[in-house]
Amino acid sequence: TPILIFVFGIKPYLAVGTDLLFAAFTSDNTAGIAPEALRALLEANADYLPSYGADTWTQQAADAIRSVFDSDCEVFFVFNGTAANSLALAALCQSYHSVICHRHAHIEEDECGAPEFFSNGSKLLLGAGENGKLAAEEVRRLITQRTDLHYPKPKAVSITQSTECGTVYTPDEVAALHAITAAHGLHLHMDGARFANAVAGVGCTPAELSWKAGVEVLSFGGTKMGLPGSEALVFFNKSLATDFEYRCKQAGQLASKMRFLSAPWVGLLHDGAWLRHSAHANAMAQLLGSQLASIPGLSLRYPVQANEVFADLTPAQTRTLQDAGWVFYDFFGGCARFVCSWATSERDVHAMIGALTT
Repeated sequence: TPILIFVFGIKPYLAVGTDLLFAAFTSDNTAGIAPEALRALLEANADYLPSYGADTWTQQAADAIRSVFDSDCEVFFVFNGTAANSLALAALCQSYHSVICHRHAHIEEDECGAPEFFSNGSKLLLGAGENGKLAAEEVRRLITQRTDLHYPKPKAVSITQSTECGTVYTPDEVAALHAITAAHGLHLHMDGARFANAVAGVGCTPAELSWKAGVEVLSFGGTKMGLPGSEALVFFNKSLATDFEYRCKQAGQLASKMRFLSAPWVGLLHDGAWLRHSAHANAMAQLLGSQLASIPGLSLRYPVQANEVFADLTPAQTRTLQDAGWVFYDFFGGCARFVCSWATSERDVHAMIGALTT
């Protein structure tokens, strides 16, 4: 029986039957729980434990994140990325402030005004930049274009890592943005829904791509790297986290059974499993990208630097995949987006490529 699938309210595609292979590249959200995370979740389910984060699993998870980043940071766990980004920006800004971001940033295009809602009105100022990366000159322009009382005062810059175009900021590029924000008294936030893929793609340490480059607050994505459903708010500038637990509670983001949000982090961060899975997802994206680029009449829109592939399909190629039941996003600019996850296999890649070439 055909199943109609809607993605972001954009054009729906048809998934045929019940074979989940057809949704393999829709999003890294479609993958299941990584085995290391699942084992920890089941272990956390074995006994009675204190509520609201007073359990040992939550302490272990926060300490594991501190170890990964080599930083005495403040850590909070929330249910999803929209809450992570929105609450972080609300902590950085008053209602009369503004946040500078790329015009294709997730906080602008896919969070239904939540950053503005949770900050009681902080305005998003949209900048440009090639391949989804906010250009330094755009940040400087938006900070300085107006300084009068009638304009929402810029207070934060938010960058997406990896970007909505699947590209990755290098540590030097992040540091260049931080130099501008620091000179003008702004905070630097990173939406790291796919931070793990960015670290694996660049080949640097998590610290080098975050606080050592000037990031003060990181929304550390867990769901997309194989957790059942939680994100971590990491405050490298601990002064910005004052009373943040109250903000989480007020926003409905304080989990009563917090161990079920935090325990999977312990499993996935142990022994570098998170980076191995992310490197695998990136490798599958590289394979998919190279296979797609070799097909006559098809080109890639952006460089493949993490776990996403953006392809300019011909109308006939789009119809071929749709008719075969493959599900993918019709992304901005009219290109198709394919996302690889920790669970993506070479079989998945070859099966979809086969649908296009046979």
